[in-house]
Amino acid sequence: MDLRKLKTLIDLVADSGIAELEITEGDGKVRIVKFSQTPPVVAPVVAAPTEVVASAVPAAAPAAPAAPTVPQGHQVKAPMVGTFYRAPNPNSPSFVEVGQTVKEGDPLCIIEAMKLLNEIEADKSGTIKEILVDNGEPVEYGQPLFIIA
Repeated sequence: MDLRKLKTLIDLVADSGIAELEITEGDGKVRIVKFSQTPPVVAPVVAAPTEVVASAVPAAAPAAPAAPTVPQGHQVKAPMVGTFYRAPNPNSPSFVEVGQTVKEGDPLCIIEAMKLLNEIEADKSGTIKEILVDNGEPVEYGQPLFIIA
């Protein structure tokens, strides 16, 4: 797909009320997703030899709060970048709730990365003291997800 055409599509998505646009042209495929109201930045990723994925992502991450209080206990951190899900599907109950006792190896959540669902397990036994991420939110590598006491 022509880069000028791609830029025009990104601008249309950014200026419109739609959140996502997917276009297939010949062997090429483009998907543009708007995550926020900040100006989009093109981040092309080659998913397959004939497929290109472009995302409109924020230019800068929101500033972190100054000196957040660190909860006491063992932190379970994200092993990858992806989207955090508390349940295996929207109609199922969450894997864990605050106050629930877990054993090492129990599933805590799912992180979706590159269309793969990765089950994240407890690396320590204890009680879930805090869930630090909301369902459906993007997470970064090493970001704390849970506090186990």
